[in-house]
Amino acid sequence: MENITRLSVPPLHEVTRHLADVASGREKPDLVITGARLLSTYTERTLAEREVWVTRGRIAALKPAGSCTKSGGVRFYDARGGVIAPGLCDPHVHIESSMMTACAYAEAALLNGTTTIFCDSHEIGNVLDVRGIEWMLEDARQAPLSVFLTVPSTVPATTPELETAGGDLTAAKIGALFDRWPEAVALGEKMDFVPVVMGDERSHAILAAALKRGRPVCGHIYGREFVAAYAASGITDTHEAIDRDIADDFLEAGLWVFLRGGPPTTPWHSLPLAIKAVTELGANSKRVCVCTDDRDADDVFSFGMDWVVREAITHGIKRETAWSMGSLHPATRYAMDGEIGGLGGGRRADLVLLNDDLQVQNTWYGGELMVESRRPTALLEAALSKRYVYPRPAYETVKMPATPALLPALPSSPGTLHAIRTALPGIILFHSAIELKAKPADWSSLCAEHRLCFVTVIERHGLNGGSARGVLQDFGLHDGAVASTVGHDSHNLIVAGDNEADMRIAVEALRKAQGGVCVVRGGKLLAMVELPIAGLLSDKRATMVAAETTELKKAWAELGCTLPFMGFNLIPLSVIPEIRITDKGLVLVPQMTQLPMFEAR
Repeated sequence: MENITRLSVPPLHEVTRHLADVASGREKPDLVITGARLLSTYTERTLAEREVWVTRGRIAALKPAGSCTKSGGVRFYDARGGVIAPGLCDPHVHIESSMMTACAYAEAALLNGTTTIFCDSHEIGNVLDVRGIEWMLEDARQAPLSVFLTVPSTVPATTPELETAGGDLTAAKIGALFDRWPEAVALGEKMDFVPVVMGDERSHAILAAALKRGRPVCGHIYGREFVAAYAASGITDTHEAIDRDIADDFLEAGLWVFLRGGPPTTPWHSLPLAIKAVTELGANSKRVCVCTDDRDADDVFSFGMDWVVREAITHGIKRETAWSMGSLHPATRYAMDGEIGGLGGGRRADLVLLNDDLQVQNTWYGGELMVESRRPTALLEAALSKRYVYPRPAYETVKMPATPALLPALPSSPGTLHAIRTALPGIILFHSAIELKAKPADWSSLCAEHRLCFVTVIERHGLNGGSARGVLQDFGLHDGAVASTVGHDSHNLIVAGDNEADMRIAVEALRKAQGGVCVVRGGKLLAMVELPIAGLLSDKRATMVAAETTELKKAWAELGCTLPFMGFNLIPLSVIPEIRITDKGLVLVPQMTQLPMFEAR
């Protein structure tokens, strides 16, 4: 059996005559989905008693129920009064955050009614440069899912003086990716918004690589004061609208707004506040989409795009409008609404069958039934059994010093101890300046008094062997250690703990596995998700990775960590306020300056 990929449906120009013949009744469709109501994203209505005619993987026509008489050669599928809608299109997602390959990710996406994604693979780019991105694209080509790339734009996230990454995507490299890969349809989120606004030459050269090729530019920005200059630089969307007012600013500045919905206990759930630009301020939703951004392997099954659409409904958006925000609007943003996002004639037959609560029952991908009654079909199982195999160098990316120092030096005099204070939801971290009136006796008493634990970031790309140590405040961790090779965005190893022994066991476990996330207590490894591909991805099937992630989260909670592990992974992300720690030390944002952990008085 051929791989079921997005390339298996013939381009529209090759089949238009046949589609016209079927739509006119001169030829028979291959498939008729009957007994359905249709959710129209074009008119935002639900139409009763209709049927969908499908041929060669595309929609030929929508007809009144009973228009096609049963005859040889036509397959009929009874929707039993359910709602047929276009498959969902996720306009901003990082496959690597799911900790699974693109082939594996397809299973969860299709179960949630998502048939197209626009992914930014800057995580693997930060580790393996262009070759990692191209391996991810090869992986995506084999996946039973339409995967488009928004080319990573900010690798590394900051300058070499502030952190060490394994990749360095210049404007020339980015231009070459656009020119070589038809899947490369936009420039990925331009995370270094401060350099963009300040006119940094490298940042604007990267923007130019996309703009001169007519590619749209995706954004990432915090702070209303930056919006005007950011929009003037050519950025035309953002998923970082954290509240009503900045969402309104973005829309008025001409940016598309992707409302990010996620599990309410994580940093990826800004939709309830940002959607108020529509529900309270009266902004039109025509340039508003919903997206997932980041999901771990466990949450990707339960909190997919369909869940985000339903969240939009919960917060005041009309049903049909909400579904359009997850299908037609993203397709329109990327100028693909003639291909996906709706039920119009000639569009790909990427369809979902919904119940009255808009829960996905079936998913057709290119006219092939991949999910039925919320379970993978034999066709999908066959496609998932042929996952892409990454080259050996992808399994050899964790290269660290043999015994890196893990604990910071105890302050030797009165002065100021600079700590990173964590607080939910966890995206923004706060600078806590702790005044020490006397030389502390030991770390134990100092940590207890100020609710501190240790944190260390270790360069793991085999480039300089550097590391930096600091302290976290209010992270809640006690009697153990946690560690990850997914420390955004340079993806160095980050480890936190309240004792050196457990921290070292965690670091060594990740070195041995060539990547992962783990929890250690009392000298024992409690839970671990091994991520041997680039230190970011598992090579197992989605359900297996999800089960491992569930156990990891349980152990994580047992240690008292206030941030979920994906929030922990953001602690080194040196483009988000107020303070971060990289392998080079503490970084103040947006000043983009370094700060010593301790300043003597």
